[in-house]
Amino acid sequence: MKTTIKETQEKLRSGKTSPKKVVSSFLSRIKERNKEINALLSVFENAQEEMEKKDKNLPLYGAVFVIKDNILIKGERCTAGSKILEHYIAPFDATVIEKIKEKGGVFIGKGNLDEFAMGSSTENSSFGPTKNPLNTQRVPGGSSGGPAAAVADKMCNAGIGSDTGGSIRQPAAFCGVVGFKPTYGTVSRSGVMSMASSFDQVGPFANSVEDAKIIFEAIQGKDYRDSVTSDLLRKKVKNKIKIGIPKEYFVKGIEEDIKKNIEKAIAKIKGSDFEIEEISLPHTEYALPAYEIIMASEVSANMARYDGIRYGLEFERPKAKTIEEAYLKNRGEGFGKEVKRRIILGTYSLSAGYYDAYYIKAQKIRSLIAEDFDKAFRKVDVILTPVTPTLPFKIGEKIEDPLSMHLSDIFTVTANLAGLPAISLPCGESKGLPVGAQILAKRFHEDILFFATEKFEKIWLNK
Repeated sequence: MKTTIKETQEKLRSGKTSPKKVVSSFLSRIKERNKEINALLSVFENAQEEMEKKDKNLPLYGAVFVIKDNILIKGERCTAGSKILEHYIAPFDATVIEKIKEKGGVFIGKGNLDEFAMGSSTENSSFGPTKNPLNTQRVPGGSSGGPAAAVADKMCNAGIGSDTGGSIRQPAAFCGVVGFKPTYGTVSRSGVMSMASSFDQVGPFANSVEDAKIIFEAIQGKDYRDSVTSDLLRKKVKNKIKIGIPKEYFVKGIEEDIKKNIEKAIAKIKGSDFEIEEISLPHTEYALPAYEIIMASEVSANMARYDGIRYGLEFERPKAKTIEEAYLKNRGEGFGKEVKRRIILGTYSLSAGYYDAYYIKAQKIRSLIAEDFDKAFRKVDVILTPVTPTLPFKIGEKIEDPLSMHLSDIFTVTANLAGLPAISLPCGESKGLPVGAQILAKRFHEDILFFATEKFEKIWLNK
């Protein structure tokens, strides 16, 4: 049975367990299962000693984290799932790591991911794919598949990932855990390797909505090292929540079992402090192509730093006769197919003659999608949708079909385009595989989002 942070804290503070027992149980699970699941790229055996040093009254005391391996922990390897950074050692802590340490949390390992967070299945890692612990023939989702699988498989009781177009929420749905993407700018990205800077946001994986809320409150806040961070969180909770159901999210292409589970959930919560209203988000059909163009454009810029001079496959330098050859060797051998694909697409979109036709047009669509949400939130408090159009797919099924793979994010990219907070939580299962429900709120209205999702969770689980 999965244990929440809250339950672990109560047992530790009452003396029913000890830091040694808590961490040992997770380390034993990792040793037993990680060879098969491949959720962790690094394991920290000193987690027990670290927990013993923590004050029992700190809010994250008892929280044992797996951190996505694109987030820096000083003195530890940080690969971003790429050969080009296979031997890179982080020189400092990311802000989110500093905050977790200060609030009492400890780290047990670094989680596997799609290379530089580019993917929806964690099959694009240079260090092998992660498997879904609920069915090892299936993917765990991505790009934060490692932390999601680790939480689901009881290797830890909390995780931290990054979400650019659904990379926390989609693997959370595939692995049957809670995954939360905060409002853009509420959590610092200092010390987090950039993929697409106007979308990237850091957030938690957890075994309950309450745990996700505890982690978010510990890591959020303004940071002078990240200029987009702010302290604009609202404090306004209603007793009666009006939920919007967008008709555009229940269209042809969504698997019938997912649709049925979401409809069952809507029927179950209707009337219990929830009011249901159908809404329209008319520009939804343009969200994925707009996201792909903007994301790839930002990827092409962010990946330029990995040139083999400052970062990269250093052993290739002596073999290269010119600086151009060094770049080509390092980037050619250091990057995988998906990273190269996105760099090429982004460079093309930003090039002369195509910038206006693609990039500028995509930014205009982004504005229209944000306006759709603004109009919707004048009528409703939160919006409920599926997280993914399909159940977890088989390993290898979509890896050679990038378009089909990218469609996995069709319901999640809108939150990133508009900078909204969104949470994925378990909503039943089909054929032994989990189904996720996504709930979104207005920017900086995490209070209403958590209030609504905690109510949803209690009703769904009959607590």
